Amino acid sequence: MTTNSVLSRFALDGKVAVVTGGASGIGRAAADHISSAGAAVCVIDRDAERGTEFVASIKKAGRKGAFFAVDVTDEQAMSRTFQSICDEFGGIDVLVNNAGMAIRASALDMSVEDWNKVVAVNMTSMFVAARLAARHMAAGSRGGAIVNTASIMGLSGGLYPNVAYQTTKGGVVNMTRALALEWAHLNIRVNAIAPTFVRTGFIQPLLDDATRREAILAATPLGRIAEPEEVADAILFLASPAAAMITGTILPVDGGFLAR
Repeated sequence: MTTNSVLSRFALDGKVAVVTGGASGIGRAAADHISSAGAAVCVIDRDAERGTEFVASIKKAGRKGAFFAVDVTDEQAMSRTFQSICDEFGGIDVLVNNAGMAIRASALDMSVEDWNKVVAVNMTSMFVAARLAARHMAAGSRGGAIVNTASIMGLSGGLYPNVAYQTTKGGVVNMTRALALEWAHLNIRVNAIAPTFVRTGFIQPLLDDATRREAILAATPLGRIAEPEEVADAILFLASPAAAMITGTILPVDGGFLAR
């Protein structure tokens, strides 16, 4: 097998991908990777300014894309958006279920209102987006790939109090496995990545705290913070034909954090 034929297994030419939380951070890197691999990329995010700018840059590079300013917790708006994507692009082949949030507080101090906000974004919206995507993927036996963004905090107790985030990411881990089993007969693969601390605006407040930054580095055998593009590499792999026999897997991108 030639090098070109091997690399073609990672290509997404002619595919249509949806990336939630795709205007910045891991989602933006993933959308850029998937677009570079040949797919038309539809970015969903509440940040209209960043999302519009990013998709404009994709189009300027001669690639296909669209931006939708949507709150992922609004089920009806999400349903309309997925239908619009199918109407415009002809279907959905890949979903990168990436939108997320954190309200960092101890269990004793966190309000139920804040708990519910994190659950709505990190878990319920992921279920809704996965189900919407699966319905379209199943239409006409199209099949597809779903990649959920979990976290090392969904597989460990964490380094500091962040109970709602840790709990919801643990829920994403098992939801991924459950959906992989339920939808395998539809040729829909469902996997998740579990990133470590990634150099994005999402965790910048932690990196700005010298004590926490040193604790993160000490807990990471490779001794550094991950870059968004490194996580996007794993997402592209799981979304591509190269992972055709992989479903129900949680792939840590963690510099060895979970190996301890």
